[in-house]
Amino acid sequence: MIPLRDVIPSRTTPYITVTIIVLNAIAWFFELSLRDDVRQLFLTFYGVVPADFRPVTLVTSMFLHGSWMHVIGNMWYLWIFGDNVEDRLGHGRFIVFYLLCGMVAAFGQIAMDPTAALPTIGASGAIAGVMGAYFVLYPHSRVLTLVTVIFFWEIIEVPAILLLGFWFLMQLVSAGAIAVTANAAGGGGVAFMAHVAGFVTGIIAVFVLRRRQAAAWDDSAY
Repeated sequence: MIPLRDVIPSRTTPYITVTIIVLNAIAWFFELSLRDDVRQLFLTFYGVVPADFRPVTLVTSMFLHGSWMHVIGNMWYLWIFGDNVEDRLGHGRFIVFYLLCGMVAAFGQIAMDPTAALPTIGASGAIAGVMGAYFVLYPHSRVLTLVTVIFFWEIIEVPAILLLGFWFLMQLVSAGAIAVTANAAGGGGVAFMAHVAGFVTGIIAVFVLRRRQAAAWDDSAY
């Protein structure tokens, strides 16, 4: 299932969401400008390496990616869900929320395998937090989704609570499978535990950071 867009318009301009996307794009094109050997050193230095942990990498790693699909997929999910969450939190609180979710997500992956020497990079942990917040704030929303089955595909509206709940369940099962096999460095390079930690953090943090004075959006009307 590939989400295309949600049905709830944002009431404010998502300045922070757009800025985060632009910063990730700039970082990605900078990575592409580096030679392969230099790029690997760059990612190792600024990514989160559990075996050689440095606090600053909790932030820098959120703006680095390993492939076109990695960065495009992450930014697409942020574009779909980020504007509405920013709308409800406010611009300043959304910055705090985003960085908090990303940092906790990184710690989740570190806990999975504290001796790993490979860098963990990507915005997916922070974006998982955004998805967790959306899950709480807009349970009745619907997401226009591309559903593919072998050679057939169809675009349908899927309840956000179902789409995001299924996504989280898949991350949780995948993280559990890696933990059971005691091979946290596996899983195709996907930081499943970071996704789980980020999503849960988003669910919790949104209750603390959302603006109390903001009127609740009637997502059931869409």
